[in-house]
Amino acid sequence: MRMINRHPGRVSATLLGLLPFLLIMLIYSLASQERLAENPNDKLLPGLQQMTAAVDRMAFQEDRRSGDYLMWQDTTASLQRLGIGVTIAASLALVVGVLNGALPLVRANLAPLVSALSMVPPLAILPILFIVFGLGELSKVMLIVIGTAPIMMRDVAQRVRELPGEQLIKIQTLGANSWQVITRMVLPQVLPRLIDSVRLGLGPAWLFLIAAEAIASTEGLGYRIFLVRRYLAMDVILPYVIWITILAIVIDQCLRLANRRLFPWYNAGGH
Repeated sequence: MRMINRHPGRVSATLLGLLPFLLIMLIYSLASQERLAENPNDKLLPGLQQMTAAVDRMAFQEDRRSGDYLMWQDTTASLQRLGIGVTIAASLALVVGVLNGALPLVRANLAPLVSALSMVPPLAILPILFIVFGLGELSKVMLIVIGTAPIMMRDVAQRVRELPGEQLIKIQTLGANSWQVITRMVLPQVLPRLIDSVRLGLGPAWLFLIAAEAIASTEGLGYRIFLVRRYLAMDVILPYVIWITILAIVIDQCLRLANRRLFPWYNAGGH
């Protein structure tokens, strides 16, 4: 049988998926043990015991200065910024993307602007955002919005233009006006595609969030990572990076599950 036609079973697929992670953990463990054997105070590759102690200190013990549990405080602050930013970006993407895709006059007017904005490196305008919006929460949220919304707008508009032309002809033959075409034909088919677009935008959104928190913040996952780096506290940095990855995976899977539950017809089509 050709390799292209061989499909792993559920158990085999799970084991194959876990294999790269196990290899990374094994390589890290061996390298860490070697460095710690040479220098027990080495900070570059902390062992599991050191990282466990750091997580216990950050997540389950009150901070001496503030009395807060720092890891949970940072997580709450970051998720709040991320949630607000991605929600605003998705809302803008839905409105502008649908209008750009469905109405040729709007597309002629807005599509060039959206394309140009999507090419602007968001981190390059971060200083401008701090100057205009200050160092508070608004500038961090705006960076997420500016960094993710234009790409999602283009994606949604493209999905609208890919809808079968036969559907457009049929619904207009039945007497639908432009508003009814958008609300009854376009929106129901675009919403699951918007969720897919949000899932793809989560990675850049986390990047912009961490960058903004690292430069100007007093709490947040990115802020904490860049705060402790001056002490070479890899026992804190690595668990924080792993925690961010876990949060990103959980959010992605929640969106995936919501898409399956809300739009079963879309997923039945092999999307």
